[in-house]
Amino acid sequence: MMATYGRVVRRSAALTGAVAAVCVAVCAALGGAKGLYGALIGVAIVTAFFGISVLVVGRAAKISPQVMMAAAMISYVVKIIGFAIVVILLGKSTAFNGRMLGFTAIICILAWGVAEVVTTIKLKIPYVDPDGSGKA
Repeated sequence: MMATYGRVVRRSAALTGAVAAVCVAVCAALGGAKGLYGALIGVAIVTAFFGISVLVVGRAAKISPQVMMAAAMISYVVKIIGFAIVVILLGKSTAFNGRMLGFTAIICILAWGVAEVVTTIKLKIPYVDPDGSGKA
């Protein structure tokens, strides 16, 4: 299970990295230096938040599928709250273009999600434990 999870994470990170590079280039071209800074901050936020999930869920998967699911759900809620706090704190700044930050963050989040879904479907990962042992 961990090897499969690792493959999903690697493919998702690779696609998101490519999409992030395009977003940064587009934002720099359209928004100048402030667009570039906004896009880079967006990439940094998405990277940090997905990195936290990868670490937490990866460690929890070593314990049991139930702990992994609980960790995924808890980290999701914590990330949503954390993202709201970051947006509020950065919302008043004029050092970067906030729209470019938002654009980049949303596009990178969507790229990660699509890559996860497509990779999971292609790998035909079972959603139940076929042998019934409860251990992955």
